[in-house]
Amino acid sequence: MSAISWPFVRWGVGAIAFVAVLATLRFHPWQRPIPVASALRETLAVGFLPVTCHLTCPVTDYASRTSHATRFESQRFTDFPTVVETVKSGRLDATFMIAPLAMKLREQGVKVRIAYLGHRDGSTVIVRKDLAARSLRDLEGRVFAIPSKYSNQYLVIRKLMKDENLDPGAIRFVELPPPDMPGALASQAIDAYFVGEPHAARAELDGSGRVLYHAKDIWPRFISCVLVVTERLIAERPAAVRDLVRGIAESGEWAETHRVDAARLVSPYFRQDESLIRYVLTQPPDRVSYRMLTPRDEEMQAIADMALEAGILERRLDVRGLVDRAFIPSDIAPARIDLPGSN
Repeated sequence: MSAISWPFVRWGVGAIAFVAVLATLRFHPWQRPIPVASALRETLAVGFLPVTCHLTCPVTDYASRTSHATRFESQRFTDFPTVVETVKSGRLDATFMIAPLAMKLREQGVKVRIAYLGHRDGSTVIVRKDLAARSLRDLEGRVFAIPSKYSNQYLVIRKLMKDENLDPGAIRFVELPPPDMPGALASQAIDAYFVGEPHAARAELDGSGRVLYHAKDIWPRFISCVLVVTERLIAERPAAVRDLVRGIAESGEWAETHRVDAARLVSPYFRQDESLIRYVLTQPPDRVSYRMLTPRDEEMQAIADMALEAGILERRLDVRGLVDRAFIPSDIAPARIDLPGSN
């Protein structure tokens, strides 16, 4: 081909490309619907601690990855004071927390509501294995660890002391982060502790502790943690709140009948050994329950009144202004969980 013909070739190729672009633009590709799987969805961060009381939070995170509703992203915390500060700063609008702490926030003017429960039962009193204690009275003069004075564990132990006519000062209570409790028991820095799982089971499995009471033995259908949402979230994104409560409810229903799978699912979220979580969920199976999670006024009021007696609250709190049951579904089906390798 001669050099004179090159401009004409380049012009021809450019003309063909231009016509092809025009033909493509006739179909308005930018107006074509985006597949649902890749469409942008609303997201909501939900706070949790790595305890089985909060197990439904990571399960809901996992389930929402493939759903068409709101995408829930579980945000892991290691302590409740950080959770509280994050809520107060406006950077977190939904989280699990211990019930008396939610009540304290309300008393302080933080606009939060309890929308659902996290669990029933799921806390355990552990004592040193070398102690002969068979009741709380046998722990007189001993050091007893609790997660926080704002915890329901502390309120339950106070109630048990009262029932057994024990002087309030008969046992020395200390506050410890739950992950530190098994080690403190093993080193005999403490003699007993009451905490949410799996931190009690850790002492059982390492041989340093044994069960003195399960929470359900002291307070049937025991409540420790609740799902808290801000009033701002309720006002601005009610559909997301409805999706969240339904997701938590359905995740709990799934976990009840898939306990081994639930342990496998949440262990990466918790950053804990799967065998430990599986032990908590199966030994015995009613150690913690994720059913009957609608908060009733009478049980929440009982917690508030106990918190007042313990000095956690400064005045009596009417829980009717704190509990919001409007988002709880009437029918609860198990969540659809596609977990590779599950039965």
